[in-house]
Amino acid sequence: MFETPIEMAQAIGHRIRVRRLAMGWRQVEAADRAGVSYRTWRRLETEGKASIDDLVRAAIALRCEQDLKALFPEPPAASMDELLKRQKKAGNRADRRIRAPRRSA
Repeated sequence: MFETPIEMAQAIGHRIRVRRLAMGWRQVEAADRAGVSYRTWRRLETEGKASIDDLVRAAIALRCEQDLKALFPEPPAASMDELLKRQKKAGNRADRRIRAPRRSA
């Protein structure tokens, strides 16, 4: 039922391979698009071994980067005060965003 870290890494590598094949790319092309060496890509697919940077590059190349954002979700707030504090902090970040100027018609 529980997987070992090695089994989990290999399963991720397999899913990367399946995604790459679904996109019709050879390993060389996928590696080039991700900005990693062919050897690194091959090791990522076959062994599930890569640095976090290489994994992120692969996810971006395979258009799965949104899934990485959900990998380590913030735990639920323990109190209403903590929830309000988080909401305020998130609101402050949104206020700092710079918007592109609107085009005139």
